[in-house]
Amino acid sequence: MVEIELDGQKVEVAEGSMVMHAAEKAGTYIPHFCYHKKLSIAANCRMCLVEVEKAPKPMPACATPVTQGMIVRTKSDRAIAAQKSVMEFLLINHPLDCPICDQGGECQLQDLAVGYGGSSSRYEEEKRVVFHKEVGPLISMEEMSRCIHCTRCVRFGQEVAGAMELGMSHRGEHAEIETFLGQTIDSELSGNMIDICPVGALTSKPFRYHARTWELSRRKSVAAHDSSGANLIVQVKNNQVMRVVPLENEDVNECWIADRERFSYEALNGTDRLTHPMLKQGGEWKTVDWQTALEYVANGLRNIQRDHGANSIGALVSPQSTLEELYLAGTLMRGLGSDNIDHRLRNAEFFPAEGVRTLGTSIASLSTLQRVLVVGSNLRKDHPLFALRVRHAVRHGGAVNLITDKASFSHSDAWAMPVAQAVVSDASGWAQALADVAAAIAAEKGAIAPAAGNLTAQAQAIAKSLIGGERKAVLLGNAAAHAANASSLLALANWIGAQTGASVGYLTEAANTVGAQWVGAQPQTGGKNAGQMLSGGLKAAILLNNEPEFDSAAGSNASQTLGQAEMVVTLSPFKANMAFSDVLLPIAPFTETSGSFVNAEGRLQSFHAVVKPLAETRPAWKVLRVLANLLDIPGVAFETSQEVLARATAQPLQASNATQVAINLAAQVPAPAVASIYQLDGIVRRAPSLQLTADARQEVAA
Repeated sequence: MVEIELDGQKVEVAEGSMVMHAAEKAGTYIPHFCYHKKLSIAANCRMCLVEVEKAPKPMPACATPVTQGMIVRTKSDRAIAAQKSVMEFLLINHPLDCPICDQGGECQLQDLAVGYGGSSSRYEEEKRVVFHKEVGPLISMEEMSRCIHCTRCVRFGQEVAGAMELGMSHRGEHAEIETFLGQTIDSELSGNMIDICPVGALTSKPFRYHARTWELSRRKSVAAHDSSGANLIVQVKNNQVMRVVPLENEDVNECWIADRERFSYEALNGTDRLTHPMLKQGGEWKTVDWQTALEYVANGLRNIQRDHGANSIGALVSPQSTLEELYLAGTLMRGLGSDNIDHRLRNAEFFPAEGVRTLGTSIASLSTLQRVLVVGSNLRKDHPLFALRVRHAVRHGGAVNLITDKASFSHSDAWAMPVAQAVVSDASGWAQALADVAAAIAAEKGAIAPAAGNLTAQAQAIAKSLIGGERKAVLLGNAAAHAANASSLLALANWIGAQTGASVGYLTEAANTVGAQWVGAQPQTGGKNAGQMLSGGLKAAILLNNEPEFDSAAGSNASQTLGQAEMVVTLSPFKANMAFSDVLLPIAPFTETSGSFVNAEGRLQSFHAVVKPLAETRPAWKVLRVLANLLDIPGVAFETSQEVLARATAQPLQASNATQVAINLAAQVPAPAVASIYQLDGIVRRAPSLQLTADARQEVAA
């Protein structure tokens, strides 16, 4: 540790730290633009100039290492004069468009100009003009004359997103931040560039000109799409979600969010929203009141239960639903006498649960891994926030090995990080590839391999990588969880983890995959699983927050099989499943209801509604509770979602990735049904800007 004196205060910081780090520790603010705690030091803007005793001139706090006994003054006349001089230079070419700038009200340059800027300028020459750039549907670069060349966006792309999509061309007053060769910004994390831009050069294209920042109410929430559980600030005006930005949580999402969390809100205000209950009568949809719709559903379920038995009724529930909704869906089904409920809509194998499948380690620990083996995942696209942590680990000496298909790893840049070894094959070859790695580990350690494997060069390299290092993990992706021999993949991964000391876990598909397992949203006593229900045989189906045609392994066949049921009830925020449903009940998306999600590491996070439900929309937990009441199911007298949560979580979460199965290396394994990045759920599918991105266009082409 090194001790310095900062504005008369003694501060101890680690050797190698900069003056800026000491100031942060002491709670002293030093004005800056280019410095960002998550990015490398550039020292571009010089706004953080401070006085260092015995130094011949003011020094940049972000790039000046501390030394023992150093005396620093951040608010001396010399430091303030230097900072004001820098501000004067920054404002020479900056346009005077604060009144119309989208960044107005939350602009670092605007804020600091109040304290360090002059009331007039000595420069009378014309300001420079920078031509606008077209970089895609998410980021607007219409006002690049505002850019102060802090290069935060450039460094973010290189260091965090893993792809240098922006760079600075030319020099001096001709310098510009731009993409090259007319390319677009296509990173799945690109929206974070908007957040870290200290001026209004990069702004949100979907949000542009929709509201001023001081008109917005800011409310906390939790990401509802992937399993990271990213913390959000949802910004609201006139009971509409206008913008979504990250809420910093170092243990979960740091200060970043993925683009699908940031821009999917567009669907919440779209024309496809279901606003009133609807019944299909004579082949035509008619709007009805809630009482009529719920009594119709209750009577229909009661009649089908009487005529065909409870086992003819099933519920297909989305793992994007809240913990409370999933618990009440299970309570409703089991109250009817049926165990036919499942959230594993895309799975091909349904082996019995032996505990809740989780990540097997903390999300934060992904940043410090030294060895990683990823199986059956396009990590960058499936789990962008996990990928950036693994990318951070690789930048600090970690090694990533993977076993996946060609679609997920077509070339070395596909993961935006160096990959040590990549075994690329279709899903039918993953178990054999894992068996080869296990055999190589067994040969190295003198153990007995769990299955017949081949000592290939790649398998031996992966084995040596996993045996070395201290902090390591075997991570099974969405495709591995959905595979027809998922249990064999898990068993092999467990053996490898036990032999190498690596944690083993699932990246988990959706916002509440872990929570769905926790509250038993899958057969517990031999009921039909999702695959069996989607193969036909149900007389009544309840679809909670999903569209089987897009959200299940059955695909387009789901419409035909569900169309044979006597009654299909869809609970959705959108006009979904209209071809084969008999009843549509409008339920609230995550922004319009309180609830809880459990992320991949098993972290329970609750949230409140940020806006009122649209029109006649109702929270799904309330709809399910009323249905249960109408069907005389006991134990559902809940007044609040917090009461449901308390009941649902009365039994502690028992995380376990263990499995006891016979390992199957069969070559013929059908390809798993994997949702692509912007087709994951109904909200993302209906977000116009996301559907215009390069990733979405590639999905359509595929």
